[in-house]
Amino acid sequence: MAPILVKQLIEAGVHFGHRASRWNPKMRPYIYARQNLIHIIDVRETIRGLLRAKKYLKQVAGGGSLVLFVGTKRQAGETIERESERCGMPYVSDRWLGGTLTNFRTIRNRLTRLEQLEQLRSSEQLATYSKKMQSALTREFRKMYRNLHGMRTMNRLPECLVVIDPKKERNAIKEAQKLGITTVALIDTDSDPDVVDLPIPGNDDSIRSIELIVQQLADAILEGKSSTGDMEQQKFEVGDTQAVG
Repeated sequence: MAPILVKQLIEAGVHFGHRASRWNPKMRPYIYARQNLIHIIDVRETIRGLLRAKKYLKQVAGGGSLVLFVGTKRQAGETIERESERCGMPYVSDRWLGGTLTNFRTIRNRLTRLEQLEQLRSSEQLATYSKKMQSALTREFRKMYRNLHGMRTMNRLPECLVVIDPKKERNAIKEAQKLGITTVALIDTDSDPDVVDLPIPGNDDSIRSIELIVQQLADAILEGKSSTGDMEQQKFEVGDTQAVG
């Protein structure tokens, strides 16, 4: 696995960091060299962080807990949505709403409101409102859908956050820290690795780099879910055998 993964990481440009003038000195252990004023990330450290994160996420998913994917920068949004949906986990891809974790009850109330608006829009009742009210309700629905749609399956607080660029998503990181929620992050040379529990050093601006890392993490979650399903099936079969006996 490792040689193939190294090749994929290099082809995706995961090793390209930021300009050396923008670096965070705490990222020194993850930097291999400086080339043309750009820091080159040590791919061995990327793999080490990635494998550690995958092992953890597999355990989390295997235990039936939730993983919330967070990536609101333009390069990350589409990948976050696609891969989160593929592994059946909630996500935030447009804007982090303050209190998403620390004021979770309010978020659940907003999700209820979103469902009410959807029901209203699909019914004939909407036509009974004035044009002005219809327009206002449509605007409210679009805004809420954009901000909350990815969290509809989040019926409880997540066990873990997967974050693309903790510097960009510092508010999400702070809320997770307050609640003791574990953070996994793709972190570039301009960020502070100390704010993250499981850092994956790598390029957090390249679409290909983000895609590769998030796909790997989503695969780990699917493996965890699959192992849980296999265990349930084995229990079911054992129960059947004992019943027949």
